[in-house]
Amino acid sequence: MQRISLDGDWNLYFFPEDTRHLSGPGELAAAGLTSIPARVPGNVEIDLVKAGLLADPFAASHIFDLRPYEGYTWWYQKTFKLPENQNLHAWQLVFEGLDTLAEVWVNGQRVGSAENMLVPHCFALGDLLAWGQDNQISVRLRSVTRAAARETYEPQDMSWEGRWEGLRIRKAPHVWGWDIMPRAVSAGIWRPVYLQEIPADGFDWIYFWTRSAGPNGAVLGARFQVHCASPDPDGLRMRFEGVCGEHTFQYDWPLEFTAGGCNIPIPGARLWWPRGYGEANLYTVTTSLLRGESLLARRVDRIGLRQLEVDVTDIAAPYYEREAAGDLPARWDTPLDPAHHFLIRVNGQPVQARGSNWVPLDALHSRDLSRLPRAMEMVEDLGCNIIRCWGGNVYEADEFFDACDEQGVMVWQDFAFACAAYPQDESFFAAVRAEARKIIERLRNHPSLAIWCGDNENDMLYINEARDPGENRLTREVLPQMLRRCDPHRAYLPSSPYHPPAAVKDKSGAGTPEQHIWGPRGYYKSSFYTHHNAHFIGEIGYHGCPSPRSVARFISPARLWPWQDNPEWQAHSVYHWRSSAVQRDRIQLMANQIKELFGHIPENLEEFALASQITQAEAKKFFIETTRLRKWRTSGIIWWNLLDGWPQFSDAIVDYYFTKKLAYHYIPRAQVPVGLIVGEPGPGKYLPLVACNDTLSTVELSYQVWDADSRLSLARGSLELPPNQNWQVARIREFASEQRLLLLEWEVNGQRYGNHYLAGSPPFHLPRYCAWLEQIARLPGPFELSDML
Repeated sequence: MQRISLDGDWNLYFFPEDTRHLSGPGELAAAGLTSIPARVPGNVEIDLVKAGLLADPFAASHIFDLRPYEGYTWWYQKTFKLPENQNLHAWQLVFEGLDTLAEVWVNGQRVGSAENMLVPHCFALGDLLAWGQDNQISVRLRSVTRAAARETYEPQDMSWEGRWEGLRIRKAPHVWGWDIMPRAVSAGIWRPVYLQEIPADGFDWIYFWTRSAGPNGAVLGARFQVHCASPDPDGLRMRFEGVCGEHTFQYDWPLEFTAGGCNIPIPGARLWWPRGYGEANLYTVTTSLLRGESLLARRVDRIGLRQLEVDVTDIAAPYYEREAAGDLPARWDTPLDPAHHFLIRVNGQPVQARGSNWVPLDALHSRDLSRLPRAMEMVEDLGCNIIRCWGGNVYEADEFFDACDEQGVMVWQDFAFACAAYPQDESFFAAVRAEARKIIERLRNHPSLAIWCGDNENDMLYINEARDPGENRLTREVLPQMLRRCDPHRAYLPSSPYHPPAAVKDKSGAGTPEQHIWGPRGYYKSSFYTHHNAHFIGEIGYHGCPSPRSVARFISPARLWPWQDNPEWQAHSVYHWRSSAVQRDRIQLMANQIKELFGHIPENLEEFALASQITQAEAKKFFIETTRLRKWRTSGIIWWNLLDGWPQFSDAIVDYYFTKKLAYHYIPRAQVPVGLIVGEPGPGKYLPLVACNDTLSTVELSYQVWDADSRLSLARGSLELPPNQNWQVARIREFASEQRLLLLEWEVNGQRYGNHYLAGSPPFHLPRYCAWLEQIARLPGPFELSDML
């Protein structure tokens, strides 16, 4: 299909919505309005800054300057010339992202409207285009805040973040203000816009899934619908041709109707695996629509052959304390409990999942795509094999899923609902069905897409309000019905965490198998973090201050220090634009976490940032390692989070400016598929040294452990480590009175790796840790101490 891009230079008009009432674009000139240049894709705030009408909202406390613009109407307009003789087929106007309440005109004629930021919108153009002449497109974006105020709400409706205006307006939930994102109720044409030809013959859709997969090959299922200029089906057929490296397949299927399906046998198929468990093999599948030998239409997909199952029970098992190991090496992973577990299996193999929650790449989403390549490079650096796309965000672009396909990263995709009890009326259900259909159809052929999830923490809200989350028809009826219709072969969870009826009725406090572990945010080795009973951790985090040079980019010089009673620090922590019950003093929390580890809070920014980053790094490393040591009792961890979507003090391990915190260097060592981990002391007096193999191959591993101060060797050896298992390989004497750093190094297949373990109880001496840090940095693996300075 031909496309004509309409990205680039547009004009932008704007005014307070209640000051003018224009019925169409023809009244813009008569209204005496002046315009400013605008870029599409874009957000209005970016254009206002470029025009000198708005200070950078990401600096100082200027984020609050956006509040008055919430009541504005915005008009985008573009004049463009089309070439001659291009009107042989039907054309449509496609907006991949309209934010949010839009009306669209082409050459003065209204062609349609939109009410959802999160999905693409297509408008049929008929004979409106003037070929060889100038054409004009106009887009009016109404104030979503004013529109929300005209909606009707009911007692059952609720927003945990105190943002009721977002309950009916289909924007990314975070835009109204969140604990990790500012209130930035933006507007704009935030994704590409183009004219697209609608050919007379073509594919309406194709759906692929893996019917079976094994050592001898796979069977690829296909469902499809086509359209043809001629209603006669005689001679029509589909041809599927797949290529993955040197492996190919071809399969022809005759058509007797415009919709149908077939099963494609693929002997010797190369399967798609998540990182660490095998290659992320992808097939380029070219599908041709033929009449006889004449080609009518062609499309190309990239697919992966894999079967993925989410095996989850209703109730979590009570917490248990692992007994102290004996003198001999011992199996350290736990047999799967048939009655209590949460497990992802890929191609029949259980997978230990490790990765990050994925939050907005930018508070102004037109910049998302430019930030994506660097973010995905970091996902690869960190060794993640899963990403959870959090429900407060937009749905990411195809480029994100393409990268996950290539890297072997499983995607847990929340629908865009978070921390709220959403409306339960039929008109809202209809809007959600339309949104879900568009998103499901766009993403369903990606092998990386592992799990659909109805929302983020909405079940938790229902439970907190002493209500049954089963009453939420969105996640129990509307969304699963759409998935059964449009993507019936993929796992679905109603919520994260999901509270099934058995868990709601259970009064033992056992909890759900998947949990978000936040709690008091105290010492990272407290019983809250070590005695949880989660079988899968969907969220867990710990604060870390950005580097001083990053802080200086968004805090004005006069406000850099001290952190106490500092309005600019609070503005970036995040405080919302008005008083609310949902105010979280993340700065004090960050300071408290420093004091937990070091016994005092530094009195200058440089030491404060360093101490905070050390604390965060040790905490996140501990969370990942303790999860691996609980395999298969706990089968995965998705920590919070990789990258900030605006400059702030947060749990992210990389700040908005892509400056890495110390945790960025600790996490890859904790997540390497074949790793060496020191566990916590049990009832005895020894620290277990455990080798973890999260691959499907037996590996030869040699290792050594020594004391950082004395250089005394504490353990060394070699072993053959079975696939997908943990084994204790040694014990290290531990004294309650000692604080020391253990350094670990091991080799697998000629590749050297390093890690460390902080032994003893706080408070630790910050200068002593800084001396240790230099030794940690010299262990095998990339490490840049300059990132923290």
